[in-house]
Amino acid sequence: MKKVKVAAKKIVTGVIHIRATFNNTFVNVTDIHGNTLYQTSVGLCGFSGSRKSTPYAAGKAAESAAKIAMEKFGMKVVSIIVRGPGFGTEAAVKACQNCGLTITSIADKTAIPHNGCRLKKKRRV
Repeated sequence: MKKVKVAAKKIVTGVIHIRATFNNTFVNVTDIHGNTLYQTSVGLCGFSGSRKSTPYAAGKAAESAAKIAMEKFGMKVVSIIVRGPGFGTEAAVKACQNCGLTITSIADKTAIPHNGCRLKKKRRV
């Protein structure tokens, strides 16, 4: 039996999800329906330790994800969804823009606690 090489689907529009924590940054490329096409993180790009939390590392991770989305899937137009309080959010968005992707919208979906956790029991002396 011959192995048949399957060509990747050509998906013109997609969504890039960027989750930036204080220790790492995750980049997830999906189609419009939310099906994951490619995902990467700063750790997968070769950064380790305290260098993982830098904006430069987040930019490199987003750049590699954007290049693969363009080359492998033919993606040209994306909307970006950003989550988290990390330092790499702006650098990751700029890296996607510099790679040649057309960005239609940038949405910040960071979760905000409404009332927070329940406080500890008051100390009785």
